[in-house]
Amino acid sequence: MTLEQIPPAQEAAVLAEALPYIKRFHGKTIVVKFGGNAMVDEKLKQCFARDVVLLKLVGMNVVVVHGGGPQIENLLARVGKKGEFIQGMRVTDAETMEIVEMVLGGQVNKDVVNLINQAGGKAVGLTGKDGGMIRAKKLLLHGRDKQADLIDIGQVGDITGIDPALIGYLEAGAFIPVIAPIGVGENGETYNINADVVAGKVAEILRAEKLVLLTNTPGVLDRNGQVITDVTPTEINVMVEDGTLHGGMLPKIASALDAARSGVKSVHIIDGRVEHALLLEILTNRGFGTMIRST
Repeated sequence: MTLEQIPPAQEAAVLAEALPYIKRFHGKTIVVKFGGNAMVDEKLKQCFARDVVLLKLVGMNVVVVHGGGPQIENLLARVGKKGEFIQGMRVTDAETMEIVEMVLGGQVNKDVVNLINQAGGKAVGLTGKDGGMIRAKKLLLHGRDKQADLIDIGQVGDITGIDPALIGYLEAGAFIPVIAPIGVGENGETYNINADVVAGKVAEILRAEKLVLLTNTPGVLDRNGQVITDVTPTEINVMVEDGTLHGGMLPKIASALDAARSGVKSVHIIDGRVEHALLLEILTNRGFGTMIRST
C-alpha cells in the first residue's frame, strides 16, 4: 500500500498516535548511531534523513554519530589492503588510519550532512578532533583466554573524555550535529574509535533520553534467532557470558550497557534496513527492535 492509498481516517490516527510521544520527548536529547545498510541503500538514507529532520522539527535535540565500515572496506580493497577485526574492533595501522580518517571525516560525514540538509534540516559535520571534543588514548584489548594478555590493535582509541560544549553551541542554534568517530590523543595522535562506543559515550555525557543504534539485525537475538524486545542489563550480561552475543555485536552491546547504567533512560537497538525505523521506534507504540532499560 502506498501513502496515497491510505484512508484519511487511518492516516489521521497514525499522526494522532505520535502526539503523546512528541509531548514526552519534546526538549529531550536523542543520540542516534547511523550505520549498516541504512548508510548504503539510497531509499533508506533518504528515510533516515527525513526522520532526523522531523524529530528535530517537533522539538527533540537529535545528535547523529555515524560509522562507515562498508565505505572503509571499499577504499582499503582499492589500495590492496584487507580489513582485520579482533573482538569486533578494526585493527588500524598508520596507513589504515589515514584511510579511516579520509573516509569518515571527509566522504561519509559530508554525505550524511548533505542528506539531512537536503531533507530540510540544518546539519553540521564534526569529527572528535574538532575543538578537542573527543579525547582518547590507545586501546589495548584483553585476551579472551588470558585477561592479563594485552592486544595492541594499532591506532584504535579508548575514550578518556568528551567535551560537550561544541554540541551545545550547535543545538542552541537549532543545528543537528553529525559526528565522525575519530578522537585525538594528548600529543595530537589520531585515533579510530568504534562508532557504537562514541554514540554511547556521547549519550552518557549529554544525559540523553534515548540512544538509538541502527543495525543490520532486527535487534538483540536469543539463541533461537528470535528478537528480544525488552531486556535488562543483567540479562544482557548472561547472554554475553554464554556466547549468545559475540563478534561485532560486542562493542555495540558494551556501549549500550554503559549508557544504560550511566543515566541514559533507554537504549534501542533497531533494524536500520526497515524504512523509517527511527520514527516507528520513537513516535509509535510498536517496539521495533530491542530496548535495554536503565533499570
